[in-house]
Amino acid sequence: MTGIRKLVAAVFVGLALTLLAATPAAARADKLKLTVAGDGAEGVTIQATYADGRRLDKLVRLVLTATGPDGQKVGPVQLEPQPEGQGFYSSGPLLSAGAWKVTVTSPAPLPGKATATVRARPAQTPQAPAPVAVTTPTDDTGGANWWPFAAAGLVLVAAAMGVAMLFGRRRTD
Repeated sequence: MTGIRKLVAAVFVGLALTLLAATPAAARADKLKLTVAGDGAEGVTIQATYADGRRLDKLVRLVLTATGPDGQKVGPVQLEPQPEGQGFYSSGPLLSAGAWKVTVTSPAPLPGKATATVRARPAQTPQAPAPVAVTTPTDDTGGANWWPFAAAGLVLVAAAMGVAMLFGRRRTD
């Protein structure tokens, strides 16, 4: 009878250890790591991953709030995922020029929060290409400069044929 009790106790201890070991892994997977950065102009980009570094495989809703240089406030703005990559979010142009304190949060079931200082710059437009000058020939030959080359070519062909005729041998069968 004591052997059965030991076996049952061992099964319960093993089950309890299995549940305790699995709990921290589940808790880690239930949090997000958010990386916030400026997009080089007037927007914000966010990369969302699991806290343990794995790529995000679920759609999450992120909310952005920002405080600007003169106390200006933007948000809350709900961000949508972008096609550039898994877990990539972008706000688009919504900040004016200056340093902004940006906070991005994610609600349950995958909570996460990140705050960063982002420097927004006005969008740059590409410079217009420099004009290309078109030049025209200054002489009034009307494109008649080709005939000396043609004449030289004809003379070379005639000379080659003459040499071939002079030094050519006749065959006698």
